[in-house]
Amino acid sequence: MKMPKALSPIIKIAKYTLTDEVRQRSFVVMFFICVIFVFLMRGCYHGDYMVNGQELDAGAIVGSVSRATFHVIAVGVMLLTALFSMRVFRRDREEGMQSSILSKPITRRQYVMGKILGLWALSTFFMFILHAIIFLTASITLKVVMPGYLAASLLCSFNLLFVVIAVLLLSLLMPDVIAFLCVMGIGIVSFVADGIFAISRSQMAQAMMQQQGSQPDWTGWRVVYYLWPKLSGTQNFASSFIGSEGFHELGSIYPLINVLIYCLILGALLFWRFRNEDII
Repeated sequence: MKMPKALSPIIKIAKYTLTDEVRQRSFVVMFFICVIFVFLMRGCYHGDYMVNGQELDAGAIVGSVSRATFHVIAVGVMLLTALFSMRVFRRDREEGMQSSILSKPITRRQYVMGKILGLWALSTFFMFILHAIIFLTASITLKVVMPGYLAASLLCSFNLLFVVIAVLLLSLLMPDVIAFLCVMGIGIVSFVADGIFAISRSQMAQAMMQQQGSQPDWTGWRVVYYLWPKLSGTQNFASSFIGSEGFHELGSIYPLINVLIYCLILGALLFWRFRNEDII
């Protein structure tokens, strides 16, 4: 079955982007450091936790530890994805690869789509491998199978897509390091805002506000909160698939929709901005 003519250049650029990143020494070093770190965490899966002389349920412990490692890996890979993405356009431009590719019958849109696809596939595979190590460790060591763990990893890949597109767009508008810091700032604000929102919804916080006798007007902050990129919410939604009780606590799908909408908007802005870019 022949590949559509418009799709073939995108796949070729994606493959080139993926192999080019894998050949970088920094990628190899970061990958092995992450794998070693994940393997060192296998000591948490020994199944003999005791509290007040009573042995805790292995399944509950594994679920809690697995959620924690899931979040650590997801955040770490988002950080690495931003690092990989921030220098892609600059390196292609400096090495002459950008002008060489665009001198062929390849449109700028195809070039950008190939870059996005290659970086997204690489970062998703990277994260999936690390999550798969945790999945296999729990399955082999304690015979506890978490079928939703790998599905949660794939759901988190939409956060990686957001990071790729956002960093590529900002790297055209500002220095690479500033683009990286801006996207990381968006992620930090998302996680902090979700934490504050969760605390404000707690019974203790509600009781404290009732004792003060006045309810502050949070309307403006709530609008900003719900419109801000929901990277933390998407990650929490994905993690709800982990464990036997996860399917009863899926929560709202809004964070995932929010991130997908941002990907479409930022993607359109990236295509528009690169269309006006000078190719040297």
